[in-house]
Amino acid sequence: MSSGYDDAPTLDESGARARRNGLSRQGELLDLPEPGERTVTVPGVADPVARVLLDSPVPHLDRTFDYSVPAAMDQQALPGTRVVVRFGEQEMRGWIWQRAASTTHIGRLAPLRRVVSDLPVLPESTRRLIEAVATRSAGTRSDVVRLALPARHATTEKAERDKAPRDLPTWKRPPTGCGWQHYDGGEELLGRLADGEAPRVAWCALPAQAEDGPNEAASASAGGGDPGAATRPWQVCLARAVQACLAGSRGAVIIVASTEQAEDLAGKLRQELGEEPVVVLSAEHGPARRYRAFLALLLGRARVVVGTRAAAFAPVRRLGLAAIWDDGDNRLAEPHAPYVHTRTVLALRSTFEGAGLLIGGFSRSVEAQSLVEQGWCRNLTAPRRIVRSVVPRTEAPGPAELDREGASGAARIPSLAHRALRSALQDGPALIQVPRAGYAPLVACARCRTAAHCAVCGGPVAMDREGRTSCRWCARTLVQWSCHECGGHALRMVAVGSVRTGEELGRAFPGIPVVVSGAREAHGVVGEVDGSPRLVVATPGAEPVAEGGYRAVLLLDGGALSSRPDLGAAGEALRQWTNAVVLAAPSARVILLGGPDPVAAQALVRWDQTGFARRDLMERAELHLPPAWRVARLDGPVRGVETMLAQADADGFEILGPVTPPPVNGQVAPGMARALVRAPRSRGKELSEMLAMRLRDRSARREEQVRVEMDPTRLW
Repeated sequence: MSSGYDDAPTLDESGARARRNGLSRQGELLDLPEPGERTVTVPGVADPVARVLLDSPVPHLDRTFDYSVPAAMDQQALPGTRVVVRFGEQEMRGWIWQRAASTTHIGRLAPLRRVVSDLPVLPESTRRLIEAVATRSAGTRSDVVRLALPARHATTEKAERDKAPRDLPTWKRPPTGCGWQHYDGGEELLGRLADGEAPRVAWCALPAQAEDGPNEAASASAGGGDPGAATRPWQVCLARAVQACLAGSRGAVIIVASTEQAEDLAGKLRQELGEEPVVVLSAEHGPARRYRAFLALLLGRARVVVGTRAAAFAPVRRLGLAAIWDDGDNRLAEPHAPYVHTRTVLALRSTFEGAGLLIGGFSRSVEAQSLVEQGWCRNLTAPRRIVRSVVPRTEAPGPAELDREGASGAARIPSLAHRALRSALQDGPALIQVPRAGYAPLVACARCRTAAHCAVCGGPVAMDREGRTSCRWCARTLVQWSCHECGGHALRMVAVGSVRTGEELGRAFPGIPVVVSGAREAHGVVGEVDGSPRLVVATPGAEPVAEGGYRAVLLLDGGALSSRPDLGAAGEALRQWTNAVVLAAPSARVILLGGPDPVAAQALVRWDQTGFARRDLMERAELHLPPAWRVARLDGPVRGVETMLAQADADGFEILGPVTPPPVNGQVAPGMARALVRAPRSRGKELSEMLAMRLRDRSARREEQVRVEMDPTRLW
């Protein structure tokens, strides 16, 4: 069954169509006939026509332009190389997309100005992937190239090319009992990867029951290993999957959400894989380091890469496995054009290159579940008996349980939670997850309870420990605030942040150390804590790893996470709760408080993230929302949005809007509109191509552009 990922055009088909569309559209606008093909000859050059994609985000320039290849550049101007060409009255950079013997251009072809480097930094497989990503996202290929290709660093390039070739080690199949035996179909996954096949799975990982033993690289290479009974960390399981690819002389790409996670995972892979080189590719690294890692893969000196979003395009030779961890993390969605999610890039790439695909995490995103329901991915989970043995007991007290606590039941941290913390601190640390950072991230008028907003930008007002107030959007300090409803000047806290929570717990448990972890906190994100008794207060994603696991976990303010008016808010809350629970010891007590969404809360109690994702997908299918349907969000001037909506309506797509977009930094842009265009998955490709064509038309007419985002995470 197809998911739409395997219906992208080939390089030759899409390139030819782009040229035809571009030429016919340009001819239509200029009232010129479409030219025919003619053969070009240059003495000593086999394919003298270089079809160049310009480094320009302008939509109507998203086509290749033909240039002649001088005989002196024949060996350097290869497909995938960087070049400089003359375009109009200026020189522009670009990439040779193809070499050919014919052209549709009338008249003499302009020659290439120079070849920046004869290194083909865009191999054919990468160019095919760029074509597919641009088509699916209704974007331009140059935008995708800028995402995929790091900036050239000439000194690094020369040094890397001068190095002697490196012999890569050979590997045997992973041993049995290496961690995957706990999952239904796990051992089969390793076998298929080692045999050169392309299995596609959505994997719900188990919490690690015990730390892995000594380095197994030597014994794994020899084919030995101890099966063991304890569940292994997800990093070890990934290492064994990578080893299976290496045994078949193939490489692997692993994508995580942050550079810190990539560095940590790469270090653990090096421990498990021993002599196998593992490179880290991240946009946060400097130009030299990033380009060095890119060249190591391009030149075949490394075949395993761990990185962030852009590493999904890394030029790994003979790719055997494309893996993404915790795909629900919003940091894996590209915030700039073409607004594509890394999961989509890897799914397309696995199809083109015949590689396996592994979408892993402790939870399950609704997008991954959609691939499972279509039959495009296989569900890879552990039996319930194993899940119950390694997942700590979780409870979400309802009104009846809280009423039995008396007056404290209405408190943010009721007495039952205090008792759980007190009991846990006798053996080790306890974790308290708080959704909001800071001291008092939201305040309101003390007299009429109206939420306080900045008078300049309209942003929410926060209060620090010393009582100073400032805007969370523009960071302006508010010397004297006045309520626009009642004229009052006094403020009260509406929401409590992690710093204030740490203070309150410190007073409730005197003598117990309190650690506050978070990106916005004074001490930043704390990576690890030891097994001594302490209270760890952390925001989602900033929870430290505790030695031996946490003895108790409190998940506070559940309603603040799960009841936000956003698409997928409950699923995101479940993912963040799950990532905190897996840090607990199997005997720990986990308590979810603060009025959470009841469906998400029950999914956490039952540890049924897959069932929750399936239910969420069914609801979205009824409402015609992504990923059950393809949805495009249009933002731009009212007339432009209405014109595109009229075309979408004429083509039979569902439309919603236009409406006035929500304010940005408290300001509503005049004359702007927002709308949605929806299509069933079977017409998703047709929708993206129609929108791309409309964008090219508007660009050619020099009309104000409309921003198009396919399958957005936020609809309004």
